[in-house]
Formats: sequence, C-alpha cells, structure tokens
Amino acid sequence: MPVPRQGWSAGDRAPAAGKLMLAWVALLWLLEVVDVATGHALDGFGVTPRDASELADVVPSAFVHFGFAHLLSNTLPLLVLGFLAALSGLRRFLLVCALIVLVDGLGVWLISPAHTNTAGASGLVFGLFGFLLVTGFVERRPWGILAGVLVAAVWGGSILSGLAPTQTGISWQSHLLGLLAGVGAAFALRRRAANRALTREDRP
Repeated sequence: MPVPRQGWSAGDRAPAAGKLMLAWVALLWLLEVVDVATGHALDGFGVTPRDASELADVVPSAFVHFGFAHLLSNTLPLLVLGFLAALSGLRRFLLVCALIVLVDGLGVWLISPAHTNTAGASGLVFGLFGFLLVTGFVERRPWGILAGVLVAAVWGGSILSGLAPTQTGISWQSHLLGLLAGVGAAFALRRRAANRALTREDRP
C-alpha cells in the first residue's frame, strides 16, 4: 500500500513563510518606534563584551536597532532571505534562526572590542545568507543549489563588504560570526532524503 506523503506542499509553505517574515519585520519596526519614543531606552539591550550581566541580552540584541536607518538596511534582506529559508519548514527555520542568534550573540560577547555596544538583525541576515548559500549543496537538492546561487549573485557583494574590518560603526565580528553560524546550521540541521515507499503487488 502506498504511504501518504507527509508535510506541507510548497503552496502551503509560501503563505506561512511570508506571514511569518512580515510579522517578524513588523515587530522589529514596532520595537524601534518604542525605542525612539522612550529616548532610545531599548539600545541598552545591545551586547557589551565580556560583561557577565550582558549575557541576558544575547537574544534581545538581535531585535533592537540603533535608529530607523539601521533597521531599514536590514529589512529587505531579512524579509527575502528569511522567506526563502522558511520555505524548507517553519520549525526548521526557527531552529536555524535560534542557532544563528545564539552563536552570533555569544561570539560578539566574547570577541568584540571592549566598551562597544552591538545590536541589530544583521548577524541573522548574514547567517541566513550562509545557510541558504550552502544548504542546497549539503543536501544535494537542485532547487536549494539554485537558491544559493541566486542569493550569492544578489547579495554576495554586500556580504563581502560587510565582512571588511575597516568600516567604522559596523560590527564585522557579528557579520562573520553570523555567516559561520548559518553555514554550521546548514550542516547541523540538514535534512536527509526521505525513504521512498515501495508498493508490491501480490503474485499468484
């Protein structure tokens, strides 16, 4: 007897992925509105390196920004890269994001220069780029490989420039750590090919 296929179709996943990313970005903009209205009170949720009390800000730091220009620079890539990554499944996508945010935040806490304050979704953006770049090759999925090539063509130059340590006011450490975390997530959370069900016919 044939085994029914499990999981959502691409038609089911796309609307869910789109709604999730729109809600995510809307939350970021709402938080920035609150930040401005409170005299930038949320900026304190950024990560200051090697201060034990700052470990509590590792996750919140990925959701606050230093002004609307900072947030605007992250909005489009987060929407697009997040949407593409979420097409592989929302549960998996959230695990990928959690891994990137934790590794990136802890790495920033550990290696960033003293007396700096790092926040923003750019570490996650770089992580999703790294995830999409390699996951198709890791899983040997043609559509995933195509997505990785397209992502590299569109955002590759921006990603490389964001890794340059010469730019002032930009945490290249967060960008690099996010990128490495995304690549690591592609390996750690790779999907194995589903076993195909075979049908047998009874013979006399």
